[in-house]
Amino acid sequence: MPDRDPIREARRQWLEHGWDEAADGMAMVTSIARVHQLLMERIEAVLRPLRLSFARYEVLRLLAFTRAGALPMTRLGSLLQVHPTSVTSAVDKLEEQGFCRRSRGSADKRIVLAEITDEGRMVVEKATEGLNEVFATPGLSRADVGALTGLLDLLRAAAGDLVERAAEATD
Repeated sequence: MPDRDPIREARRQWLEHGWDEAADGMAMVTSIARVHQLLMERIEAVLRPLRLSFARYEVLRLLAFTRAGALPMTRLGSLLQVHPTSVTSAVDKLEEQGFCRRSRGSADKRIVLAEITDEGRMVVEKATEGLNEVFATPGLSRADVGALTGLLDLLRAAAGDLVERAAEATD
């Protein structure tokens, strides 16, 4: 462990080099990246024993949320906000593991669906149980979690994401 906060030290260096206008933003971005790393370590500790990555977990969770247990591959990419290649890769691995399968749409055979299997349902429920322990104890109070999420929503919206106001999201 370093004997001083490396992000604060980097900010001090930014200021010392005359980059005053960027110093706070650099500290914010670096802090977010570090917190992401810390949270992903906790998430991976839950998912690794289940042979899942977070990306594959998200695919299974979305499929399990649907009535039919299936979604078009293109819709998965849209909902996960990832490139179609990433969805294809995740579904390929999930198929190899027996957690999902591909099928063709009944009305339009051009549509490729990803469909969760019974084994996929069991593993995603077990994963969600473990992840909910991580999500319930992120290291901040409930009020601080809400405030931080609101601030992150502002960053996402500024980058072009469709973001609902918190009051609308909880209705």
